[in-house]
Amino acid sequence: MATGRTDPERRDRIIDAALDLIVDEGVAGVSHRKVAARAGVPLGSMTYHFSGMDELLHEAFTRFSGTIVAVFEERLGAAATPDEAREAVADLVHHLSGGNQRELILTHELYTLAARRPAYRELTRTWMSRSRRALEWHFDAATARQLDALIEGLSIHRALETEPHERALTVEAIARITAPRP
Repeated sequence: MATGRTDPERRDRIIDAALDLIVDEGVAGVSHRKVAARAGVPLGSMTYHFSGMDELLHEAFTRFSGTIVAVFEERLGAAATPDEAREAVADLVHHLSGGNQRELILTHELYTLAARRPAYRELTRTWMSRSRRALEWHFDAATARQLDALIEGLSIHRALETEPHERALTVEAIARITAPRP
């Protein structure tokens, strides 16, 4: 492993370590010392690469939200018809709640920060805006907003429930939201 300033991957390792630590201990359990140890870097690297814990957390959650947006873009980008777009939305709900505890925990930790701190609220707004833009490839803006809320809500509920949700009910809810208005 390279050391010092010649280690171009160090910053990324620190961000990845911070995300891993958030999953294991929550934001409250994250410290410079713990992140440095998990990333395998000297403690001084933390202040070299980040002005403080807030910058590190913001960078980490920005990276995380970008990975979720990429999933939206991939699924919705593959849809060529309105029916395929509705199926892609159902796929998103079931993918995002399909047992990936890491994504669920990171989402909830970010939401908790956003509820308390404006910078993270803005980060979540940016995330939602990017997700909605992908939905707007197939749906009008008002419908995209409703679908985004449906995806988030159903994903959270499905992930926390002990009983599985039927995909048919998800598809039915999406059909209602995307039905032509009179």
